[in-house]
Amino acid sequence: MSSPPHSNPPKAFTLGNPWITRAKFRQVTGPSLQKTAGLRSVVLFGLAYMTPIIVLGIFGVIAAKSDGGSAGSYLLASVAMLFTALSYGLMARHFPVAGSAYTYVRKALDSRLGFLVGWAILLDYLFLPLVIWLIGSAYLEGQYPGVPSWTWIVGFIVITTVLNILGLKVANRANFVLMSFQLLILALFVVFAITHLVGDSQSLVSATPFLGHSGFSAIASGAAVAAYSFLGFDAVSTLTEETHDAARNIPRAIVMVAVIGGIIFIVVSYFVSLVVPGSSIHNADSLVTDVAKAIGGPLFGAVFLAALIVGQFASGLAAQAAVARLLYAMGRDGVLPKRFFAWVSQRFHTPAFNIALAGLIGLGAILLNVATSTSFINFGAFTAFTMVNLAVISYFVRHRGERLNPWRYLLLPAVGAAVDVYLLTHLDSDALILGLSWLSIGVIYLLVLTRGLTREPPGSTG
Repeated sequence: MSSPPHSNPPKAFTLGNPWITRAKFRQVTGPSLQKTAGLRSVVLFGLAYMTPIIVLGIFGVIAAKSDGGSAGSYLLASVAMLFTALSYGLMARHFPVAGSAYTYVRKALDSRLGFLVGWAILLDYLFLPLVIWLIGSAYLEGQYPGVPSWTWIVGFIVITTVLNILGLKVANRANFVLMSFQLLILALFVVFAITHLVGDSQSLVSATPFLGHSGFSAIASGAAVAAYSFLGFDAVSTLTEETHDAARNIPRAIVMVAVIGGIIFIVVSYFVSLVVPGSSIHNADSLVTDVAKAIGGPLFGAVFLAALIVGQFASGLAAQAAVARLLYAMGRDGVLPKRFFAWVSQRFHTPAFNIALAGLIGLGAILLNVATSTSFINFGAFTAFTMVNLAVISYFVRHRGERLNPWRYLLLPAVGAAVDVYLLTHLDSDALILGLSWLSIGVIYLLVLTRGLTREPPGSTG
């Protein structure tokens, strides 16, 4: 635990009224983020952000893309994302501070590129909570059509904002309960699927869910979509300054989240593929709810719908916390207005203004639909993934005298970068146009900050 901000004050502050002295010193130093999270907490945070139950929410889309090879698509995506997860782990070990890809690229590659990566991933981080709350409200609206969708959106935002402002300890307790329920429902789904298959005398062993019907090209096409399910393992790094023994725990947590998520996605998609074979999926949005009712009865169907909503809530809780920490890092460096974005609540030790801002942006979900809002958030994610892999290679080149392992610092990141570029180029045209437009605004802002690139961006030293 960090020491109180008024402990051992400088001599200049020891004269006069001690209460005034302490207040002045506290104002100078300001509150900071506190180390309250352990390995289990950050792993749960990453899984909550990832929302493992989303594998069922988008199963129909991936089944169609992969021509019946959903499990194969998730296996390919898992291997691909593991390369990038290892790169994030290495950077988190060398730079144990908040900021994620923004910090890693800024320190290991170039300060200007670091700013642009931070700007690009803001597109993902800022709007992902909005998308999560929008999808959650869609589930509830389908169940309760008489209730306006905006009431669900506002409810999600108010509850998650309050929990996040209260601090990671409160949010972690909520995450533990919500993730336990979500994983229990996924386990029950698999058990009911196996029971259903055995009851129908169907085989539990098949290569079709991995191979599909159209070969590797279809599997790869499905993997480009399946990779979206992994967005979240990187968010673990935003909690670096609030994690005990971060240099050890954050790299472990990043890889663990990617591996655990991949195993869940592969296993669940495999058994759903056996229950619903083929690629011609009707009513993809309600497919998994219908399957849940078919294999577990009406009661399980209702509980399963509750699990989908719980999963969205947990994911929104983690996504809002992550973007608040990224904004805090950029504000502390001065690339965003410091007085607002670097402000930390003295009582709760959380970046409360940033949390509230994410909530306000989330209100935009009232005016958007899922298709529009999801079309551009992945541009920032895959851009950041690519640049973090390149940052590892740059770190290797700059520190050749330290006898770093070339496999881990050169070959694996190069493969990871190539995979991420492949996924980036396979985004739809709307996503690329919106993403590049957002990046262009960032370039203009960078030119203003650096007076035409004649000086380093704020916060580049150190």
